[in-house]
Amino acid sequence: MATDTKKKIERTLVRWAFYLFSWLFRVLPYAAIKAMTGGLLAVTYFLLQRMRKSAMSTLSIAFGKEKPQAELEKICKDCFYNAGRGAIEIGAFTARPNLIKETFSFEGDSRANLDAAFKEGRGVIGISAHFGNFPMMLLFLAQMGYPTNAIIRPSRDEIIEKDFQASRSRLGLKTVHSYPREACVAQSLKALRDKELLVVLLDQNTGSKSGVYVDFFGQKAGTATGPIIFAMRTGAPLLPIFTLRQGDSDKHTVVIEKHFYLEQKASDEETIQYNVQKLTNIIEGYIRKYPHEWGWMHRRWKSRPKSVVAEEQVRSTNVA
Repeated sequence: MATDTKKKIERTLVRWAFYLFSWLFRVLPYAAIKAMTGGLLAVTYFLLQRMRKSAMSTLSIAFGKEKPQAELEKICKDCFYNAGRGAIEIGAFTARPNLIKETFSFEGDSRANLDAAFKEGRGVIGISAHFGNFPMMLLFLAQMGYPTNAIIRPSRDEIIEKDFQASRSRLGLKTVHSYPREACVAQSLKALRDKELLVVLLDQNTGSKSGVYVDFFGQKAGTATGPIIFAMRTGAPLLPIFTLRQGDSDKHTVVIEKHFYLEQKASDEETIQYNVQKLTNIIEGYIRKYPHEWGWMHRRWKSRPKSVVAEEQVRSTNVA
């Protein structure tokens, strides 16, 4: 079977599965949805063998020298179950918006920290990651009355993406698609100049053409520079925002730290490099503390600096 044909079939199957579960989540009582969650997750975890292998590879890179294999396997399983529960919650909660405020809450001084950042009057750049049920966290912020924008990579299925975007818009979240790049930058700057919140997920692999390499779990990781560029151009403060599941429940807390501004260095290049590293360190800190909350399926170190590749080629030549 041709690759293109196979992809079309796979996307069609995924689309119909999406519509089926969306319908179920609308018509079934939430109690029934919760009751079927365990079985759905067990089946899905069993079927996603390739993704499990990818997650274990990423975990080994990050923690291979620190944690035993059994612990890595438990983190991997917890990560998949957490992500699966999050996906089910998204379907259930978007159909029942009242559940968003019932299941999400601000932790401690988090709301005061968010309000303080807004009072600066320059817009706010929220820094987060694919961590916990972050899509619902974004909707929670919007539902709580904060003008919230999120830079989101669109789904490969344009039809499903239109449904996603319509749902986000209905619940008050403004979407900034990550590409085309020019449109993304223009929309992001407009949101900040309108004194709104722009949330950037800064934990995905980015090549050297649009990012810089910084240390992440002891390895060089290609990381986007967008939030630093936006801060340089608008003077907006940076605000770490994360969400945590409370034990095995469907309750979540939103953790927001105090805002801070860029640390200026001798040149723009040094300022970008230093501050991207600073933000990456914050994200790594949360992942180390709550490893089951992060999406280990992502190939975070897929892109590598040319210098590292060159060194590996030299070593390979010497061994040969």
